[in-house]
Amino acid sequence: MTDDELISALVAADAVRFGEFELSHGGTSEYYVDKYLFETDVDCLRQIGDAFAERVEDTKLAGVALGGVPLVVATALAADLPYVIARKQQKEYGTANLVEGRLDEGEEVVVVEDIATTGQSAVDAVEALRDAGAVVNRALIVVDREEGGRENLADAGVEMEALVTASDLLSHADDA
Repeated sequence: MTDDELISALVAADAVRFGEFELSHGGTSEYYVDKYLFETDVDCLRQIGDAFAERVEDTKLAGVALGGVPLVVATALAADLPYVIARKQQKEYGTANLVEGRLDEGEEVVVVEDIATTGQSAVDAVEALRDAGAVVNRALIVVDREEGGRENLADAGVEMEALVTASDLLSHADDA
């Protein structure tokens, strides 16, 4: 799959919106990439899962709750790989784990995430996974908003690979 095909799928899912939006880190933006629209669009989700599957080898995957969960499931199914889920915070009941699923000490894990703005959600997931014994050196992201996420992940010792950048996505959306 080409970047243009994925960008077309994101645009077709109506996941790129223009206006004034508040972002999770507190900043504002003139555009918004609605992960819930592209993650609930079966065609778009399948394309993302396939694209991520092409980029992973025989390694465990980790989806960042909540947005990374459908992505990690689609990727795990496409690549026939196991996965875990990294929570943002512990539940006060049940096991109270930050990492859900089977994870062995020293196991290599690739983080799967929807959008990186500052990258803090992915960094938090990396820290939780490492605290649980995982080795994490890579993160696969659908959209890099190019606002410091790559650098923050690099500071955490994680290489970020994005399927598309905001620049490419916005350029394509402007042409549509």
